[in-house]
Amino acid sequence: MIKHASKIFLFAVIAQSLVFLTGCSSNKKKSDVTGWKYNDPKWGGFERAKFKEQETGPGLVFVEGGTITLGGAEDDILFDRNNMKRRVSIPSFYMDETEVTNFNYLEYLYWLNRVYQNNPLVFKKALPDTLVWRDKLSYNEPYVLYYLRHPAYRDYPVVGVSWLQATAYAEWRTDRVNEMIMAREGFINLDVQKNTDDNYFNTEAYLLGLYTPSVKKELKDYAPGGKTRGVRMEDGILLPDYRLPTEAEWEYAAYGYQSPDFNENIDVKRIYPWDGLTLRRSDTEKERGNMYANYIRGRGDAAGVSGKLNDGAFYTTIVKSDEYLPNDFGLYHMAGNVSEWTKDVYRPLSWEDSKEIAPFRGNVYKTKVTDADGYVSEKDSLGRIPYRDVTPEDNAKRRNYKTSNNIGYKDELESTELEQKYDYGQTSLVNNQARVYKGGSWNDRAYWLTPGSRRYLDEDLSTATIGFRCVMDRVGDARKPK
Repeated sequence: MIKHASKIFLFAVIAQSLVFLTGCSSNKKKSDVTGWKYNDPKWGGFERAKFKEQETGPGLVFVEGGTITLGGAEDDILFDRNNMKRRVSIPSFYMDETEVTNFNYLEYLYWLNRVYQNNPLVFKKALPDTLVWRDKLSYNEPYVLYYLRHPAYRDYPVVGVSWLQATAYAEWRTDRVNEMIMAREGFINLDVQKNTDDNYFNTEAYLLGLYTPSVKKELKDYAPGGKTRGVRMEDGILLPDYRLPTEAEWEYAAYGYQSPDFNENIDVKRIYPWDGLTLRRSDTEKERGNMYANYIRGRGDAAGVSGKLNDGAFYTTIVKSDEYLPNDFGLYHMAGNVSEWTKDVYRPLSWEDSKEIAPFRGNVYKTKVTDADGYVSEKDSLGRIPYRDVTPEDNAKRRNYKTSNNIGYKDELESTELEQKYDYGQTSLVNNQARVYKGGSWNDRAYWLTPGSRRYLDEDLSTATIGFRCVMDRVGDARKPK
C-alpha cells in the first residue's frame, strides 16, 4: 500500500513539473502581461526575436567587469598627484586583443580612397603623420619612409594617429563589421561598385531607412498585412559600436585582475599587468631574462646586447608574438610597445569627481538633426547621420541632466578661463581637447609601464609613441560568455 502511494505521489510530482515546464515554454510564445501571442499577425504581430547572447566582434576578447582600486601603484616621482587611489566598478566590455596595426589601418585607408574618390580630402585627413618619426639628432628616415606601408611592418602598431583619427577609425569599423554580418547572414549582397561618397552601408542610416542595400533576403514581418522587413535593432543581429576605451576601462583591462574561484577576492595590488616586481621573465629556461614589455631599460639601452636582444625591438615590435605574454584577460602589450589613446578628457583631479560605476570624463550629449516633423530625413555629404549639440531648450525638457556638455564638470570656468587656469601652451596643454593616453611605450622608462600612470596630449596631435585599440560595450549578461 505504501509502495503504491509512493508511486502515485511520484507521478503527481512529475505531472506537476511537466505542467510547469509547459507553462514556461508557452510564456516564451506569448506575453506574460497580456497573454497575447508573439510573432502572430492574428494577435497584432508584436515580435520576440530569438536571441542567445552578444556575438564577439572581430579582433575582440571579453573583459569581465568587476570592482577594482584604480590609481597609481608606484611612488609619484613627478608629484603630479593626478591619479590617487579610488575604488570603482567597471561593467563588462570587449577589447581588442592587440593594438591596431599598420595593416589594419591601411585597410581603412584603402576603403576611404576607394569610396570617396570624389572627395579625396576625406582620405588625406585620415593619413597618419609619418613625420612623427623624425628626430633632429637621430637617423629615423627608414621609419618615415617604410614603417606604415612596408609589409615588414604590417603587424606593428600604427602610430602618428591623432585621437580624432582613431575615433573616426572606430566609427568606420563599426559599419564595416555590421555590413559583414548582414552579408554573412544572407540579408544583403555586397556590391562594392556602388559604394561611392554617401552611398555605402552606415549602421545608423540603415536602421533609420536612409540607406537601402542590395537586398538578398529579409526577415518575416509579422505585422497584420506585412510580408518581409529589414533588420532592426530589436533583432539583436547588429553589434554595438566600436569605440576608444574610457581611461577607467583601459586601466582595469591592463591590470588583468581575476579572482580565484575559491575566495572571491583580489589579494595583491599589482604594479604592472603581470604579477611580481620584476620586468624580466623567468617562466621558462628559454625565456629567462627576456623582458615582459618593450621599453627603455636605461640610457642607451633599448633592446639589450647583440646575441641576446632581450626584448627584440629598438622601436615598436609585432603586436602579437611569443616574445611577449598576454595578461590574464588575454590582452597583449598593455605595458610597453606603444602608449594608447583613451576616450577621456584630461583633468589633473579627475579622480576627485570619479563615479562609483563606469567613471568617465568626456560626456558631450548630442542629438540627431531632424526635420520640422521630428524625423531624421537625410544623411550628410559623407553618408552619415548628422548630429547637433543639445541646446538649453532641449535640456529644459529633461530631468536627468541640466547641461549637455559635462567635460568641465566642477571647473565652473569658460574655455578661455580654463586655459588661463592651467597656463595653456606655456606649462600645460590642459583644455577641453586634451585627451588621456595610457601605458608606457617603446621610448619610455619602466615608471610609465604601470597602468595607473596617465598622460595627456591634444586630440589633434600625434606622436611615434602613441597608438590605440578599440573596445565594444557588452550588452545583457555581464558574465563571461558560455
